[in-house]
Amino acid sequence: MAKGNGSDDLIIIKKYANRRLYDTSTSSYVTLDHLSELVREGRDFEVRDAKSGADLTRQVLTQIIFENETKGEGALPLNFLRQLIGFYGGGAQTFLPSYLEMSMNSFAEAQKEWRKAANPMSMFEQQAKRNMSMFEEAMKLFMPTLKNAQSRNGTASMNPMMEYQAEALSNMQAQMAAIQKQLSDLYGKD
Repeated sequence: MAKGNGSDDLIIIKKYANRRLYDTSTSSYVTLDHLSELVREGRDFEVRDAKSGADLTRQVLTQIIFENETKGEGALPLNFLRQLIGFYGGGAQTFLPSYLEMSMNSFAEAQKEWRKAANPMSMFEQQAKRNMSMFEEAMKLFMPTLKNAQSRNGTASMNPMMEYQAEALSNMQAQMAAIQKQLSDLYGKD
């Protein structure tokens, strides 16, 4: 997480057995909404179990996402959630976190540019194309035999994991094409 507001201090949040969160920097109990605000401010924090000291940051951040999704403030499309679940336990799980982090960083940078642009949707379309290209390159790096197997005999000759990953890539490409078509239709571009 990026550090912001001129503060380089890591904020430690203690989580107690009763699920209460205690911000050690302010000596006060806080809520998930407070932690959400820290994220938006770019403040760096860790959530630790008050008794064992175990790092609970990932679980608490996931809980914040869950809370927002159930409040109707969802930002994650159903197909994305299904695909994300599909990656658990598969070979792609090893490189997916790095890819998602790169994509989110790229999206955050693009968002800064969109705020300045006259037509942010055209920039969104360009970014979507760049993200798809980046993902295809990542897939090639981790599955060099995928392209050869597809060109020789189609996906039928691949092992089940490669078939699954090829199908996932194909689904993402189809989704990107659908998004690009919607953007074109929306702005009357060819």
